[in-house]
Order: sequence, then C-alpha cells, then structure tokens
Amino acid sequence: MPSITILDGGMSRELVRLGATLRQPEWSALALMESPDIVRRVHEEFIAAGADVITTNSYALVPFHIGETGFREDGRRLIALAGQLAREAADAAGDGRVRVAGSLPPIFGSYEPQLFRPDRVHDYLSVLVEELDASVDVFLGETLSLIAEAEAVQRAVAPTGKPFWISFTLQDDPGAEARPPVLRSSESVEEAARWIAGSNAAALLFNCSRPEVMQNAIAVASRVLAESGRTVPLGVYANAFTADEDGAANETLHAIRDDLSDDRYSSFACDWVESGATMIGGCCGVGAAHIHRVKQRLSAD
Repeated sequence: MPSITILDGGMSRELVRLGATLRQPEWSALALMESPDIVRRVHEEFIAAGADVITTNSYALVPFHIGETGFREDGRRLIALAGQLAREAADAAGDGRVRVAGSLPPIFGSYEPQLFRPDRVHDYLSVLVEELDASVDVFLGETLSLIAEAEAVQRAVAPTGKPFWISFTLQDDPGAEARPPVLRSSESVEEAARWIAGSNAAALLFNCSRPEVMQNAIAVASRVLAESGRTVPLGVYANAFTADEDGAANETLHAIRDDLSDDRYSSFACDWVESGATMIGGCCGVGAAHIHRVKQRLSAD
C-alpha cells in the first residue's frame, strides 16, 4: 500500500463537543471570536488522533458568514488568528511531522455555484491568502462547487510560491452514487480532473459530500490523470450530513447521520484507498474518533 497522508476532520462539531457555541450565520468563525482556545484544542485532538495535516479554522471567515462589514473590519485579524492557532498546535507536536493547510473556502457560499462572482472573488481570496501565508505549509481550496473557483484559488496563491490543493464537492443526492460523478455545478469530475492535469495543483481531493459518492469520483479522476500522464495525489474527506438537507449553508445547522460510526467511516476510507486515494480525512460531522480509527485501519493494512 502506498504511503497515506491522514488529514484532520470537521471543525464545527468538534468545537461544540469541547464547549464552544455554534450558530448561524457565523458558524465556526464564532469560536475564533469567543473561544480561540477551543479552536486550538480541536487542532490538538486531531493531531493526537493521528492527523498529518491540520486545516486552519478560516472556512467561515468570509462575508457569506460574518458579513461584509465584519470581514472588512475584523477579517484580517481573525484570519491571521486562525493561522496562528493551527501553526502553534502543529509546532507543538514536534519534529515538523504535522503540516498546516490554509483553508480557502468558496467565497460566495458552500454549494452555491450560481452565486460565484469572478469579478469580486479575488478581493476576498487575496485577503485570506495574505493573512494565512505566514502560518501555512500549503493552501487548500476546499468545498469548491465549480472549476472557476479552483481557477480563482490558483491565481490567488500564485504570489506566495506555496503548493496548493484543490478539493471539489460533489452532487450527492440519493442515487448519485449510481450516476457518473459531477460537481455541484453539474460540471463532470472528468472535466475537473482534466483541469487539474493542466494546472499547478499539487493534489486533487473531494470533500463535503456523502461517503457513498466518493469512490466513483476517485476512480474517474485516477483514470483521467493517468491518461494525461500527470501524477497528482488524490484524496477524500467526506461529511456526515443526512441526505435530506435544505437551506443555504449559513442558514441552518445540518443534521448529522447516526449510522456513520468510526468503524463504518474507516471502511469507506479503505475503499477509497483501494481506488487510488492517498490522502484521507473527514469533513463536517467527522470527528477525532473517526480520524483515529481511520489511522488505525490504514496503518494496519
């Protein structure tokens, strides 16, 4: 088996588990405002669970969640703080074993490809990149619903010279696992993988979708990249949302399914690795216990 990079899991539910307040629209950004010590503790718990990479708690630091005024007045401080907390936790692990990924979220909302503004995206992405740069080893454009969002990330991180990973979110309605995998924009995974092959991205991942739809995406991406002649690591970090959610990502607190134990999630992870993934973690609702079990299973294999 190839060497597997273990990523961390979802931040928000772990914040709640450790005592932080979670509400919309601020979501996980609220912990940076009210209880940054708990943010660091979440990072530390994921490291203890076996994560090789932890991700900054900067996902909700966009106007979609904290408002335009909040972003302009306090965004830079909060973004820098998110980077600092992750860097401190990683460095405390010693030996440089743990890397920090700087989260670059979809600026205009999760699962909202129709809201993308190519004329405005760089105004916000550039702030995230500038304030995270001092703390991160790699940038992570995550939960991206369309290829244009990935292009914006590539442009924004270019001045830093640091590597970047791209992670797309997939349509995951019931029955989606039986269809060819597509992004939430309806662009195909095949198109996305071809874009990756021609980009400077250092990895292609899929996240914030049900575990059941991930294996087909990895299989398609692996084939397309092999045909292109470009070797790019593939990864998965699925969510634990129920399949019947409605409402924008900053309007509701999505329910977490009760059938996704750490054992079951780790079984999905083994399937993803069999299909070619070498980077495995978790997204919303996947906690430190899940990551610990994934680490155990993949290390044993």
